Amino acid sequence: MTERPSLAIGLMSGTSLDGMDAALVRFRGPTHAELVGFAHRPYHPEERRELEDAIERQDGGARRLAHLNVRLAEWAAEAVEEVLSRSRVHADAVDLIAFHGQTVWHEPPIVTWQLGEPALLAERFGVRVVSGFRARDVAAGGEGAPLVPLADVLLFGADDHARILLNIGGMANLTFVPRRAVSEGSFAFDTGPGVAVLDAVTRLHDPSLAFDRDGIVSARGVANGAILSELLEDPYFSAPPPKSTGRERFGSAYARALFERLPGPDAAATAVALTARSITEAILRWTAAGTEVVASGGGCHHPGLWARLTEELHSAGRTLRRFDELFFPGDAKEAVAFALLGYLTVHGQPGNLPAATGARGPRVLGTVTPA
Repeated sequence: MTERPSLAIGLMSGTSLDGMDAALVRFRGPTHAELVGFAHRPYHPEERRELEDAIERQDGGARRLAHLNVRLAEWAAEAVEEVLSRSRVHADAVDLIAFHGQTVWHEPPIVTWQLGEPALLAERFGVRVVSGFRARDVAAGGEGAPLVPLADVLLFGADDHARILLNIGGMANLTFVPRRAVSEGSFAFDTGPGVAVLDAVTRLHDPSLAFDRDGIVSARGVANGAILSELLEDPYFSAPPPKSTGRERFGSAYARALFERLPGPDAAATAVALTARSITEAILRWTAAGTEVVASGGGCHHPGLWARLTEELHSAGRTLRRFDELFFPGDAKEAVAFALLGYLTVHGQPGNLPAATGARGPRVLGTVTPA
């Protein structure tokens, strides 16, 4: 693979539905990535509701989904324009845009579906666009998720010890990496809900809040131990990897059921406990003792969740560190990972980790829309 420096933009809109992330990344081969710039285009409340309707209620039929397909690309274009402006880089210097889109249905091994029209980006910026990353892995018998693990292996593992890369977004997932750039022995999976349930019960408690900012709502409540134990009996948590999940299972409907049983801040506190406990139990059940945990994602900004997760992991003999301490700001990590996946695709290299997704083997992911 060529070592000529290559500029790529990675775009990511995840299950937290908080906005579109754009990372401008300079690659010098697949194991050397430099974050040049980062921008976050937040979703307005009405945009978030439109996405939730598409994902969880399937409202509006084909016409509404078709329009949303274009609108997502327009929001992505705004994020691209912002990261280019902040970085003082012209689109002509960019080799590719990697566009994940927005997952609106994830039902492996049958289908995974992301909205977002890549042709709009290719036309707007005159740059080739790689999109549709998950479908090929599902076609090969995989879950189509998680896909960030290959970036964890190539870019973020430790040189001299095993490391767990934990991401707490709408869903939470982890990657176990025995050594940097060593795929043998690496594996990954979704542990369950990250902040999706917490955010949803917070909005049910107070519709003026988009999420539990600074942990204020959950701090006023008390986690219900009996209901927490019942929630943890969900068969997803005990199922062995590879596995993946999403808002189809741990979304607004799940949050409404919890809120009906625990109205008010107690629901938010219980959601925090569910995320922390399910992550901890997944780490203890499936990874080697003593492995350090390096965390990123929006959930790391929630003081109550961070404190509870730190306490539970420490009690189990694990250390928890922030991704920011070792690399670049963790909010950019997933967008950087998709920039890498796009880079691998245009160089004809596989982008999945079969031990993470369960696919029959490595596959070159996505489709390319020419400039």
